[in-house]
Amino acid sequence: MRFLPRILARTFLVVLLAGAVVVGAGRTGAAAAETEPSGGPAAAQGGATGPHEASGAALYTKYCALCHGPDAKGYAADNAPSLITPQFLSAADDSFLVNSIALGRPDTAMAAYGAQSGGPLSTDQIQDIVAFLRSHGPAYQAPQKHPSGSPKGGAKTYSETCAQCHGDRRTRGNAVHLANPTFIGLAGDDFLYDSISRGRDGTPMKAYGKELEPEQIADVVAYLRTWSVGAPQALVRPRETVEGPVVLNPSGKSPDFSLHDDRFVPAADVKRALEEKRRMVIIDARVSSDWDREHITGAISVPYYSLDGLNRVPNDGTWVIAYCACPHHASGVVVDELRKRGYAHTAVIDEGVLVWKERGYPMTGTEINSPDGK
Repeated sequence: MRFLPRILARTFLVVLLAGAVVVGAGRTGAAAAETEPSGGPAAAQGGATGPHEASGAALYTKYCALCHGPDAKGYAADNAPSLITPQFLSAADDSFLVNSIALGRPDTAMAAYGAQSGGPLSTDQIQDIVAFLRSHGPAYQAPQKHPSGSPKGGAKTYSETCAQCHGDRRTRGNAVHLANPTFIGLAGDDFLYDSISRGRDGTPMKAYGKELEPEQIADVVAYLRTWSVGAPQALVRPRETVEGPVVLNPSGKSPDFSLHDDRFVPAADVKRALEEKRRMVIIDARVSSDWDREHITGAISVPYYSLDGLNRVPNDGTWVIAYCACPHHASGVVVDELRKRGYAHTAVIDEGVLVWKERGYPMTGTEINSPDGK
């Protein structure tokens, strides 16, 4: 049961107001908010064109198309879903769209793109992207209210129908991880019900309203709600990115990496090289806000959309290793550019940063308690 696109799957009730992020209260539709972003939910009607849509199209191409595809139909990388299905565009209000882009999805490949969180986009730019998405489909219509359900009944239906794709509280599936506390703490019940019932055209998420009784869908929503631990706090930390040296262990020996497919190096081999104090450069290809939050110890930030940062990486035979959360797509863009520039030793960390983190390998950042990540 694949529903709720990953980029927008964990609903944020946070409203961007005067350059700051304000936490909203309550849940209605896709995301309740105290203040609507400029333009309102139906400001950009399907097929509309104008300066905001044009600006949003350019920004989308630069920052979003890598994973969500040039046509916004999704699945270009890391199962990033379609953002323009009619069911999604009609059920997701502008607060939901704006704040999902701004604050991202922690512990997934979807970074926080808002400047308030250290990302590259201003509130106006994010709203332009939303206008671009809106131009592809129907205007927002608040999902209809649905009856209350039983968590006990929902647990059984979820296990039989949904868990295979969406996982559970302990295990992630290939689709949106619904147990993520940020998502489930803020997702509107009516939005959840609507998403299960109507599905997503052109995606693996079918319309379960044709297979399940309304009471069963309500039960699933009630069960998902038991996973909530409350609304997460908004990230409001404007700050300068501080990095260490570009080259790690400059007087160390070169690693003896053995690549598979002439491109990928296992995470365990990179960790071992760090422990042995081998000379290398590690590049975090994600959005800078993700680097700021947590990154492999010693990595520098060169986002996939701003490759001028590679100018500071020496082209002297030093191994240059890139990683992302996809786990190969954004880092692959960086490695392709390095090879185009003639760098002799480059590779992508095969498993990506999420597996690196799961294994407890060294990490640093504002959300890491100690320099070695322990």
